[in-house]
This record gives sequence, C-alpha cells and structure tokens, in this order.
Amino acid sequence: MVYVDPPAWPARDRLWSHLVSDVSYAELHAFAEMLGSPRRAFDRDHYDLPEERFAMAVWLGARVVPSREIARLLRAANLRLPKHLAA
Repeated sequence: MVYVDPPAWPARDRLWSHLVSDVSYAELHAFAEMLGSPRRAFDRDHYDLPEERFAMAVWLGARVVPSREIARLLRAANLRLPKHLAA
C-alpha cells in the first residue's frame, strides 16, 4: 500500500507531503512514476510530493495518514533508512 501525509511541510515557497510504501521501494517508485514525480524527489525512503500532486496521489489510491504515521509505517515495513546510511 502507498501512503501520503497531508501537505504541511514548507520548502521553496510551497507545501510538501511525504509519499511512502509499506511494501517495497519498487512499489513506491512505480506509484511516483504514475504521478509524474521525478526520481530526484526520492529522499532515502520516501518521495517529497508537492501539494499540487496530493489530490492525484489520493485519486490513484494512496491512503492519507497523519504525518506521524509515515515514519512508523516505514519502520514497521523495515523500509526506514536512517540518514547516516543514505548514499
């Protein structure tokens, strides 16, 4: 399943969401590609998603969860990559 939190993270004059999968990075990359998100938006274990793509993510099937759930879902799926291990 793919999850997204509401756009609430300010950066570069817009609000951002986090897009994650609790299945695999392959599922996450495929979903992000359907959204038209560039691979450069992938940050260790999630995609940074601009608010204008939020509605499309939900329409495509991403489940909306509170921001605090994002890290929990990644840890539970063993997909959380700590910053010190990121390449």
